[in-house]
Amino acid sequence: MTDRLEDILAEGLSVVFCGINPGKGSAALGLHFANRSNRFWRTLHLAGFTPHELRAQDGPRLLDYGYGLTTLVERPTASAGELAQHEFKGAAAAFEQKIRRCQPRFVAFLGKAGYSALSGQRQLDWGLQPQLLGDASVWVLPNPSGRNLAFSLEQLVDAYRPLQAAIAQADQQPLTS
Repeated sequence: MTDRLEDILAEGLSVVFCGINPGKGSAALGLHFANRSNRFWRTLHLAGFTPHELRAQDGPRLLDYGYGLTTLVERPTASAGELAQHEFKGAAAAFEQKIRRCQPRFVAFLGKAGYSALSGQRQLDWGLQPQLLGDASVWVLPNPSGRNLAFSLEQLVDAYRPLQAAIAQADQQPLTS
């Protein structure tokens, strides 16, 4: 048992998926998206990111596919709504440094709250954002939490597929320095 989640990161990933913060259950287990009601792992598979559905304990295997996981705020809560604005602001510099260090092609924020706090933008659309984070293109995707009743599994999959297509297209292009 632990009280925090370790990042699953490496240099040169295709995408880093960024949760808002860990749930208490996930942090206690030391596993990203460990709650059975969370739809992250199923969404990744159905949207074409992985050939089969991974489970929370398989998280480190995401690196095999060129994907990473992190959270914007490290403090676990029962609900992201428990976070104060100053916690987002306090986490911003370390988060940006982490992304610059790993140099992914894409960063995908899971939910609008994290990227809104980081960018200072109150109004965000889903999908590709006009700003970069370091050299990474930024995407904002619906949060896969089981508490997010605004999106069905099918709607989550539909929202994640364009990012998967962008990754596939980028993987066909050589990296430039």
